[in-house]
Amino acid sequence: MQFSVQVMMAFYWQRAVLLLSLAAAISVTADMKLDCRPDFVSLVWTKSRPQAEPSLIRLGNCPPTSVSAEEAVFNVGLNDCHFRRMVTGDQLVYTNDLTYIPSSDSHMPAFSLPVVCAYERPVDWYPPMYDPVLFDTYGQGELVFHMELMNDDFSGPAPSTAFPLGSLIPIMASVEHKSHQPLLLLLEECVATTTPELQPENHLFPIITNKGCLVDSKGTRSKFEQRQKSSEIHLSLQAFKFALGEEVFIHCKLLAWDPSGLDRSKKACHYVKDHGWELLDNPSYSSLCDCCDSSCTSRRTRSIASVSTFSGKHGIAHNAVLGPLTITDWNA
Repeated sequence: MQFSVQVMMAFYWQRAVLLLSLAAAISVTADMKLDCRPDFVSLVWTKSRPQAEPSLIRLGNCPPTSVSAEEAVFNVGLNDCHFRRMVTGDQLVYTNDLTYIPSSDSHMPAFSLPVVCAYERPVDWYPPMYDPVLFDTYGQGELVFHMELMNDDFSGPAPSTAFPLGSLIPIMASVEHKSHQPLLLLLEECVATTTPELQPENHLFPIITNKGCLVDSKGTRSKFEQRQKSSEIHLSLQAFKFALGEEVFIHCKLLAWDPSGLDRSKKACHYVKDHGWELLDNPSYSSLCDCCDSSCTSRRTRSIASVSTFSGKHGIAHNAVLGPLTITDWNA
C-alpha cells in the first residue's frame, strides 16, 4: 500500500505530499516525530517548553503509552483514540489532535497540535462518511458526489476537524462527471446533528433549509463563497454553539441540476447584512430568494431523511454526511 504523510504544527495544509512504497513514512517537527504505518501510528512528543508535563499530553482521548521526564510516546491503532477518517480527493486521511491540558496550578497554557496521516486511497474505495454514489443516468457518464472539510482558502483539505467557536468552517461539495453535460451543484438542505444517521428523536440545527436558503447566514458570518466551478459549491459556515464539545455530523442533500433550470426551489441563497437575500449565481435575479423568509415550494417535496438518491428530468440528488467534527470553546 502506497501512502503519504503530512504533519502540521499550525492550522494550514501543505500541498506537497510524499508518496512512499511499502515503507514507513516518518515526519519530524520541532515538537514531535510521527511515524504513520498502514494500520497504526507511532508518535513521540519531545518536551520543548520548560513547564510542560509530558504525562498530561493526549492524542485524541488516549494518554501516552509511555512517559519519561522529557518525552510522551504514543503507539496506537488508527481505529483508536478518536482518529477521524476522511476521503479527500485521491487520499484517505486520518486526523487527530495532540492536546495539552495543564494542571490547575500551572502557568503553562493549553495547546493543541493537528496530527495528520494521509494515505493513497485504494481504487474504488469509499468510506460511509461520504457515501458517494455512481450514476449512469441523466445523459452519459458517471456522477460522483463528494463533501469535504477544507482549509481556510479552499485550496486543500482541512488540517483538523476541531474548530473554535465563532471561527469559519470551510466546506466544499462537488460532483464529478465524465462525458456528461454541464451540471450546477446546489445544497438543497443541510442540518447538523450529533449522529451519523438522522433519527426521529434527533435534535437538529438547521443550516440550509427552504430549498437552498442558507438560514444560518442571518446574524452570522456564514455565506456561500463565489463559485470557481459550476460543479462545486463552497460554504463558509460559522462554528455554532449547538452540541459544543461533542461530535457533530452535517447532513446535506446535494443536487446536481441543469444550470438553466434555476427557480425558487432550485437555488443557492445567502443573507447579506444591510442588503437582504442574495442569489449566489446571479445576484440580479435575487428575487428568487424572496421566499426564503416564507416558503419556497415546488411540485415535488421530499424529506432529507427519507430518501438517499433520486433522479429527475433536470438533475440528480444525493444525501451525504460530513463528520465527525468538533466545535470547541477555549474560553469555557
